[in-house]
Amino acid sequence: MCAAPLVQRADTGEAGKLRLACPDGHWTHWDNPLPVLAALVEIGDHASGESRILLARNAAWPEKMFALITGFMERGETPEQGVARELKEETNLDADAVSLIGVYEFVRKNEVILAYHVKASGTIRLSEELVDYRLVAPEKLRPWRAGTGYAVADWMEARGLPVEFLDWS
Repeated sequence: MCAAPLVQRADTGEAGKLRLACPDGHWTHWDNPLPVLAALVEIGDHASGESRILLARNAAWPEKMFALITGFMERGETPEQGVARELKEETNLDADAVSLIGVYEFVRKNEVILAYHVKASGTIRLSEELVDYRLVAPEKLRPWRAGTGYAVADWMEARGLPVEFLDWS
């Protein structure tokens, strides 16, 4: 606000936690985690067991890396509305049912992930943000040990499916 360079300053209200701030106290950079929405998308006949889970690859990711549909909330929408909107924008699918899987830390990116199971329908048409997708039988999912991978593992465990984590090394 005052154009002074920010300095590391102890926050007296939080036991001396260091924060970037204006030296004269005009402004503090809180650096709070950003909420991110994630959708574990289930497509197909849920009752007969013929459903599949949609995993997508972002254009910026390595060729073999596929994950959940993710995005940010917009002002004025609930997380459920946001995850349905992101799904529509990125895949053209409609969210028929949305239920919370859980909330997960993603410290590396200073994010908190709100993960949802989304039963979806429609025809897949990827946005320019995504370059490829896979439809995987739920029992063949292999979660990863980061961010949304833990949501996949929790969803699988809740359905009695065996969980075997991917080893990226």
